[in-house]
Amino acid sequence: MTRHRRRPRGEDGTAIVEFVWLAVLLLIPMVYVVLAVFDTQRAAYAASAAARSAGRAFVTAPTSAEAYRRAEVAARLAYDDQRLTGPVHLRIRCSPTPDACLTPGSVVTAEVSGTAVLPLMPVVFGDHAPRLTVSAEHSSPYGTYRAARP
Repeated sequence: MTRHRRRPRGEDGTAIVEFVWLAVLLLIPMVYVVLAVFDTQRAAYAASAAARSAGRAFVTAPTSAEAYRRAEVAARLAYDDQRLTGPVHLRIRCSPTPDACLTPGSVVTAEVSGTAVLPLMPVVFGDHAPRLTVSAEHSSPYGTYRAARP
């Protein structure tokens, strides 16, 4: 009769299981952080492009009333290009004379702010989901040798 010797049960094969669990535990948070950074960067780029476009649209408009409308549309288009649907807040400041933006030598400053919602947040949070506010500003000179516009 032959006896089979039982080998003591070791930890053979557990290294792969430990590696998989460790990879999952570290990879999921890292992927989430990368997605959050990408969404925040996209919102920051949208704010920067919106401020630049709004300032340029404002100084090229034929009238002051048309300038405000063009600036709003330009800012919204910049956010739409980045597929961001949140509200866009645009503020136009003019110097040296706040009431006369389209006069020779004036500088129009467009300030844009918006929010970036963190990705993969549950719908349970609704409107209270965590958000990051991003803003940008761009100054566009009207030009010293241009005619004043109403």
